[in-house]
Amino acid sequence: MSKKPGPPMHFVDKHRVQLIQRVSNIAPILDELQDKEVIDQEQYDKIRALPTSQDRMRELYSGPLKASAACKDIFYESLLANEKFLVEDLSKK
Repeated sequence: MSKKPGPPMHFVDKHRVQLIQRVSNIAPILDELQDKEVIDQEQYDKIRALPTSQDRMRELYSGPLKASAACKDIFYESLLANEKFLVEDLSKK
């Protein structure tokens, strides 16, 4: 018996480790996530207070990005706008 393939993995899940390591322009992404109500003011403040971009990205993955595919889609759109070359690089892999 072969296992049926599930839906394709979302870009932000597939490239989680690389995104955590390589996203550097996190501030405008957080602004957009808050503006689109993916994160609230409390989450925004908590994430902004973390010392490194990697810590901020991990916090996003452990909370808001687990919520739904819609949140991941908004995050992906923000990545395209703010980390275009990183997204293009990862899309080739």
